[in-house]
Amino acid sequence: MLLALIVVAIWGSNFVAIKLALVDLPPLLLCAVRFVAVSVPLVFFLPRPAITWGQLTTYGLSMFGAQFAFMFVGMKLGMPAGLASLVLQFQVFVSLALSVVLLRERVLPVQIGGALVAAVGFVIVALHTGGDVTVAGLVCVLLAAVSWGFANVTSRRLGKVNPLALVVWGGLVVPLPMGIASLVFEGREAIWHGLTHAGAATWLSVAYTVYLSTLVAYSLWSWLLSHYPASTVTPFTLLVPVLGMLSSALFLGETLPGWKLQAAAFVIAGLVLSVFGPRLRFFRPAAAATPGSL
Repeated sequence: MLLALIVVAIWGSNFVAIKLALVDLPPLLLCAVRFVAVSVPLVFFLPRPAITWGQLTTYGLSMFGAQFAFMFVGMKLGMPAGLASLVLQFQVFVSLALSVVLLRERVLPVQIGGALVAAVGFVIVALHTGGDVTVAGLVCVLLAAVSWGFANVTSRRLGKVNPLALVVWGGLVVPLPMGIASLVFEGREAIWHGLTHAGAATWLSVAYTVYLSTLVAYSLWSWLLSHYPASTVTPFTLLVPVLGMLSSALFLGETLPGWKLQAAAFVIAGLVLSVFGPRLRFFRPAAAATPGSL
């Protein structure tokens, strides 16, 4: 339990580190820099996962490239760190929807109900754009969640692979396209200024996102999943947006007005229904009666 809490605390406070890194580094450049550090030098020591280059590229660009590019741009354009950690949980419902469409899996009514409850929270956030939340920032973070949801579904088709090797090699496909995108959309001057004027706080924040949030936390999470049932471990991720909002309020001075707390309550309630609902006998579809059954 302590290890699980450490992991979600790292992931929750990671949004603070991202916000600090974005002070000096343009978002697309930050995405490229992050995954250079994620992949090098570990890529020279871990064998490539036994999947095709096409699968690896699709996974890397959706799980890491598009997700973090959209999230970084969204946070740069006006999405507070705490709310970003909350809105990103939209990926759970994207994953459910894509599982139905692409994998022909069944979604229970309680999971649909959870999605509708969470949708109220997302609508509350949308209704409060214009202040410290911009429409562009919200849209970009929602697109990041869509990319994450797509990556979750595609990764289920990869079979059993070394999770750390998948992260390292998947991250390897990100720097080149993100570097080109940064050059095209952010420009050489912004890139040069960011790299030459970034201070110690920026590079410490980058190191936090690379080594603690990606490599250490992911390795600990994989260890937990290998030693305990997923049903015991995965619910801890429900604490990520809670800790994200609290750490952002503590370290960045972000306010927590009533509407943010209401939005968080609806989203987390929807997540709880979607995660725990299928495990409750009350919500399970009735099995066909058999002779002699009670």
